[in-house]
Amino acid sequence: MSSGGVIAGIGRFGIFAGHVVWRSLTPPWELHEFSRHLWQVTTRCVLPVCATVAPLGMVMALQGLKIFELFGAQQLLSSLVSVAVFRELSPVLASVLVAAQGGSSFAAELGAMRIKEELDATEVMAVDSLRIHVVPRFLAAVVATPLLNLAGSLAGIAGGWLSAVVFEGESSGQFLSNLWRLTQPIDLVGGTIKTLVFGALVGLISCYQGFHATGGAAGVGKAVNDTVVYAATTFIVANYFLTSALFGAIGG
Repeated sequence: MSSGGVIAGIGRFGIFAGHVVWRSLTPPWELHEFSRHLWQVTTRCVLPVCATVAPLGMVMALQGLKIFELFGAQQLLSSLVSVAVFRELSPVLASVLVAAQGGSSFAAELGAMRIKEELDATEVMAVDSLRIHVVPRFLAAVVATPLLNLAGSLAGIAGGWLSAVVFEGESSGQFLSNLWRLTQPIDLVGGTIKTLVFGALVGLISCYQGFHATGGAAGVGKAVNDTVVYAATTFIVANYFLTSALFGAIGG
């Protein structure tokens, strides 16, 4: 694709995003559809998120303990785990899984509706297809991602405790008492802000890909694949700028 085509595509996405965000902020809202999609995304992703973040918390604790033992600073282990999980591990992994599970589902559903001309029929009946079909999915992704991040954070801390206390024999009291030693409120708030942004990106990209799918079943498959690739790439890049903005000044 030429540079002109890329710029045009970004422009079309920007216009689509603007329409969706504006409809998200103005009534009427499809609360039933929103709650249905929120429930689906949350229930589909909660176990994969916990099953992914918990082992990484265990690995973080195991590797961190070996390093801290060299300096006799084992009491800092839980602080390392909590900061890493709250700032980076849980927000990023929760968002990846929302893109893989929820985002791909949104793209497939909207793509199938586009191919079957259901979206066209909705528009012919003078019904706002963006408000009816897209906004509930977008808002569901925005709300579900922080909720899943919370579940992932708890799983990551539990995994770190399991690795350090149960498997390595460290003191449970020491682990828990130092859990918040280096963790600051900005770590929790920052992780939530990240997941709100990541969820918005997943919702917009997945709905855009599905809403504009063409080419039959193959086009729907391409929309699903592009959703996961573009969403993950976009918010991982955005993660750097958000981390710099939220945490860059700490200790600097």
